[in-house]
Amino acid sequence: MKQAKKNSAARPFFRAFYEGNRLHYAVGLAFTVLSTAVGIAISWVLGEVMDTITAGDLGRLARIFWPVLALLVLNPALDFGYYGSRAVFIHQALGQYKALAFRRLSEKSISAFSQESTGRYLSTLTNDVTTIETDYLQNSFDLLMYALLFLGALAMMCWYSPLMTLFSILLSVPPILLSIFTGKPMATLAQAVSGKNEGFMAQVKDLLNGFSVIKSFKAEREAEKLFEASSRKVEETKRRRRYFEGLVRGLSGTFGFLFQFGIFLIGAYLAIRGDITGGTVVVFVNLSGYLIQSISQVPQLWASRKAAAGLVEKLADITGEHAARSGEAIPPELNQGIALEHVTFGYEPDKPVLKDLSLTLKPGKKYAVVGGSGSGKSTLLNLLMGAYDSYSGSIAIDGKELRAVDPDSLYDLMSLIGQNVFLFDDTIRSNITMFRDFPDDQVAEAVRRSGLRELLEQRGADYRCGENGAGLSGGERQRVSIARCLLRGTPVLLLDEATAALDNQTAFAVTDAILHLDGLTRLVVTHRLDEALMAQYDEILVLRDGRVQERGDYETLMAEKGYFYSLYTLAA
Repeated sequence: MKQAKKNSAARPFFRAFYEGNRLHYAVGLAFTVLSTAVGIAISWVLGEVMDTITAGDLGRLARIFWPVLALLVLNPALDFGYYGSRAVFIHQALGQYKALAFRRLSEKSISAFSQESTGRYLSTLTNDVTTIETDYLQNSFDLLMYALLFLGALAMMCWYSPLMTLFSILLSVPPILLSIFTGKPMATLAQAVSGKNEGFMAQVKDLLNGFSVIKSFKAEREAEKLFEASSRKVEETKRRRRYFEGLVRGLSGTFGFLFQFGIFLIGAYLAIRGDITGGTVVVFVNLSGYLIQSISQVPQLWASRKAAAGLVEKLADITGEHAARSGEAIPPELNQGIALEHVTFGYEPDKPVLKDLSLTLKPGKKYAVVGGSGSGKSTLLNLLMGAYDSYSGSIAIDGKELRAVDPDSLYDLMSLIGQNVFLFDDTIRSNITMFRDFPDDQVAEAVRRSGLRELLEQRGADYRCGENGAGLSGGERQRVSIARCLLRGTPVLLLDEATAALDNQTAFAVTDAILHLDGLTRLVVTHRLDEALMAQYDEILVLRDGRVQERGDYETLMAEKGYFYSLYTLAA
């Protein structure tokens, strides 16, 4: 039952190879059949030429000239068609396969993706795809070719000499046994290489992302050791696979030589006796090459194909893990508000970050969330974005429990501007619009409110930001992120220290513009306790040790001279 479910999950990925691509596949198979037939025919021609030479018959030689010429013309043409059609099929198949993989990945929720390692996806979409290309897609044609060569060679052998065919079958037993017993270990080693590559990709990604930290702490040598250890594991696994493959090829070559030499000796004996002709010996020697190729290759190709199919199933498994939960769609509007009741949550068991938290956010209101480091401010925003559903208590949006809400509709309701900004290696405009079309006036308004106008005047909207915004300063990247969120215009806007990377003047202007947006519900995590800004919030939520320590407007909290007053005094 479990295996059936696994195969069912992988079925769409296998179908992706052939959807809209069956004609290319069929053409490739047709050229495979024709090319194989020509290969078999060449053996017949060689036999005829040998018998003609032995007989000294010039007339017979003239008669076989035209078939030989036809084969000379046909063979390269068929090869061109074979490789060309196969290339077109594989090109479309891999494009559709990778597109489906990324589509399934993009369907995951923030919560689902946050639990996984991106190194696994990098490995499955690079190293594994290369293996699938060679061992699954190309092997589809190679397996058919070798199967036809085997059957065609055997049929022609029987037609020429049943006795010689019997000897050929007996001589083929050792290579057949070699192929049978080495097929499974080859597949196991291929799977092992895939697993080690996955770990290596994760390690490399981690080291590259932490490059600045490594340099600033002068930990280059330690990083090199980590890289070398991970690389060594991959290469050691590859070495075992290469060694085993080399051993198998060496034994196959030895058995192949013995096979063909044995046929040659037996054929020579029968030809001397007059049972067969010299041409028949040549035909058998040539066909035996096809036969031994098929015997040695088919089991290995089949095992490799099964191993590659396992990689497809592996991708289906990891894209299916932590799949986005289904839920009830909610409209992109907030009417009653967001209510948290007795919410407790921690990233680790028995270590809660939020503790018995209860509060209500009313539509269209402005809320500030303040508190010391580790008080749970960012965690609160992440919970509201549906990043985690393992909390106890209740989070209700217009009366609907957050865990029962469809994630896609949740993202239409609210958006988050976080501390860590990610920018694509594309233009500033594309990073603002997220590659979608918006009217120029809407883009211009988002640019104005986010304080990006000066940057665009200096560099232009088509300026490329570089990898993760490397061409921009931290403040510029943050402003792009703010403009991106403002342009989207969701009814609920969550800001997590969104102006932390900006200078005081720009931060004030951006925050003030956000607070003056009409109709939006805003929840702003901030450490900037500027009086002119704090006074604009309808309510200030003061968190301490995962709980709401105080709440109220600016004047009330200052008059109480409690925890907020202490934070404000320290920040002043």
